[in-house]
Parts: sequence; C-alpha cells; structure tokens
Amino acid sequence: MSDPTPATARPPRVPGLIPLTAAAFLVRAAFLVLEPETHPVADERTWTNWAVENLISEKVSLSPLRTHMVFYPPGYPYFIAFGYLAFGSLEAVKWLQVVAASLLVPAVGRVGALAFSPRAGFLGAGIAAFYPELVWFSVHFWSETLFMVLLWWALERLVAADRSGSVRAALVAGLLWGLAILVRETALYFTPIAAVWLAWRRRHDRGWRRGAAFLAAAVLTVVPWTLRNWVVFRALVPVSTAGGLNLFQGNARLTRQEVYDLYDAVHGRIEQYRYARRMGLHAIWDRQPAWLLEKLVGQMPNFWEADSLALIHIKRGAYGPVPAAAAVAAALVVLAPYLAVLALALAGLVVLGLDRPRAVLVAFFAYYNLIHVATHGFARYRLPVMPVLFLLAASGWAAWRSGAFKRDRAGAVRPAGWKKAAAGVLAAVLLLILLPSFARNWRHPAFGLTHVSSDPGEAAEP
Repeated sequence: MSDPTPATARPPRVPGLIPLTAAAFLVRAAFLVLEPETHPVADERTWTNWAVENLISEKVSLSPLRTHMVFYPPGYPYFIAFGYLAFGSLEAVKWLQVVAASLLVPAVGRVGALAFSPRAGFLGAGIAAFYPELVWFSVHFWSETLFMVLLWWALERLVAADRSGSVRAALVAGLLWGLAILVRETALYFTPIAAVWLAWRRRHDRGWRRGAAFLAAAVLTVVPWTLRNWVVFRALVPVSTAGGLNLFQGNARLTRQEVYDLYDAVHGRIEQYRYARRMGLHAIWDRQPAWLLEKLVGQMPNFWEADSLALIHIKRGAYGPVPAAAAVAAALVVLAPYLAVLALALAGLVVLGLDRPRAVLVAFFAYYNLIHVATHGFARYRLPVMPVLFLLAASGWAAWRSGAFKRDRAGAVRPAGWKKAAAGVLAAVLLLILLPSFARNWRHPAFGLTHVSSDPGEAAEP
C-alpha cells in the first residue's frame, strides 16, 4: 500500500461541484414542496417529540442537565430543537435538512477526487445528488441525513489531512467525527482505527501528530456528553444506551416483542442498559462457535435487501391510500438506482487498487457492515456507507468507458482474474439476498396483490 502524494501537493479540484450541489438542493426542495401529504411515523415521532415536547419545554430549556434523554444520542434532537426555536415550525426544520442534505454532495465529490480521481468524484457526487432514497430522507425526520453530512465531511478532512500533512485538517476531521458520533453512535468504535490509519505511514513525517490531533478532537467533542451522562445518571455511558438493546435484540433467540417485554420489565434507564448489554453478551457467548456465520447469514440479507424506508412508509399507510400503480412506480424509482449502483460498484471492485485513502474507505465500509452483523441489519442502516458504493460505481463506469474491461492485444482481460472471481461471488450472494426481498415487496397489498404479508417493521435504532 503506497504512501500518499507529498504534503506539498495540492488536493485535486472537482469542476462542477458547485452547480451539482445547487441541483441537489433544488431536487430536494422540489420534493419537499411536491411530496404527497404525509405524517411522521415510528422513530420520526420520537425525534420530534424529544425536540419539541422535551428539549424546548420550559422545564428543560435546552439544558442537557434537565433532560433525561439517554436512549438516543443527543445530536439530532438538538438539531431539530434549535431549528424549531429559530423558525417556529417542523416544516422549517425540513428546509434546514434540505440545505444540510445538499452539502453531502461536495463531501462525496471531494473524497472521490482524493481517493480515486476528479472524474470519479464528480460522478459519485452526481449519484449522491439525485439518488432517490437520499432525496426522500432529506425531508423526513430520521437522523441519517445529519449523520451522513457530518460523517462524510469528517472523512473528507481525514483523507485531506493524510494527503497534505495538515494537523489543522486532522483537528477539523476529529471535531466533525465527534459531532457525527453524537448523532449516531455507530461511528464511535471506528475512531481509534481512523486515528491509527492517519498516524501509521511508511515515511517518517510525524503522522502520529495528525493521528493524535484527530483522536483528541473527536474525544473532546464527545466527552462533555459522557460527563453529562455521569452527572445525570451516575453511570459511564459514552453516548447513549440504545446499543445495549440492539446487542440484546440482535443476538437473543427471542422475538423482538419478547426482548422488549424483558427489557421493559427492568426498572430504570441505566439498569435496562446494563441488563440488555449483559444479556446480549451472554447470547453471543452461548452461540459460539457458529455465532459469526449465523449472524452473517441472518443480518446481511436484511442490511442489503431490496427495500427502503420510503417504501415502508407507503406500506404503513403514512401517505394514506396509495394507488397500486403509484406504489409500484415508487418502488421502481427507489430500487432501480439501488440495483444499478450495486452492479456498477461490482465493476468498480474489479478495477480497484488499494492505496491509503481507498483503504480507509474500504475499512469503514467493512466495519459498518460488521457492526450490523453484531447487532442487526435493516435497509436504512446501509445509507451511511452507500457513498462508498457511489464512488466504486463511478470508478467502474469510468473504467468501462475508458475500455479497461476490453481485452488487450494478447487477448488477455486487463483486470486481475481473482478480482473478477470475487466480484462474481459477490454478485451471486447479492442475487440470493435481493430476490427474496423483491418477492416479499411485490406480495405486499400496497402493490396491488391480495396476498397479505407481515409488515417488515423496523429494527431499533443502533
């Protein structure tokens, strides 16, 4: 794995990112204005209730010491609360989210330019700009929108710090990474990996300073909330207690309702957290040595299934009665780009060569999959790593257009044979995952057939 370009090299420019970002904003703004009338469901109500009924209430007045919020990370409820206080409505908060969601586009483009090429960065940013699922999430109350913007700008600064040798960029990366953790705790456990990656280099250019700066900034961003949890609850809870329940739910050989009944029977938020964490670890121990294989088989199909919360919104009736033809059209609009990205990403995998920036992206992609193997998978949870696939897809498209998959004069295919074989195996696995979820979707009454399938429901927030 080669070292990056010298510290004096300027980061590559990506022409067209500004108009592409503006186009992303216009698409999301148009969807916000034109979306059929709907209402918040499931965890959407939880986020808005914590913000409007708790954080900005007279009793709490935004004070972290006067709210008992601990199951969820605080970042997204506070984002909603500040937006509501500033502009007076949840509709205005949606407009803030539209602005924030548009900022994901330049982050993906810049990461793509640093890790692949300016062309791949532009194409990957273009996918992010118009990807239907991201457009839908930008106007609904889920933490993914805010989390992805913070996460991908943190990754951009992380890779830029490695390329330029800048300690300042590493500090900004750590700050953004810490803020992302306060929105979704799943990023927490990758922090030391990212710091070690930034510090470990073949050349002795004091990379350890950048690694230490990143780690210190991330820790100092999160620790105030950890201390708040200690002051309010007298317990060491780094960010939130949801991870304990997810660990229990994802590993116990019980139904979701049985897990919730046992969890709710324990009195006290911290006692519930400790109980769920203990039971989850016991369940993992009891399932050895086949635990990892069982979980891969059980959770990855849920993580990568051909489904989306946008479609589940229709199935739940959140839009009211939807004509079957419209439901089918919505499914095609959401799922066709997803399948196209998967196919092109496999092509990108065939021509992928690992260097430092690509290695950290692949490592984060693998980590995010594994953390949902350890807990549980759900289609919504894959969104934060979808930009990795966007960039792989962009790289695959650019390689195909440049003729990289054609045979050379000797008749040999340029990509390595083992890479083609690996992509073929992954394609077969994806087919085994996607076909059953397609069948389950089309059997749902919302799509015009009479067979009644069970509501796919929603996993708890990890």
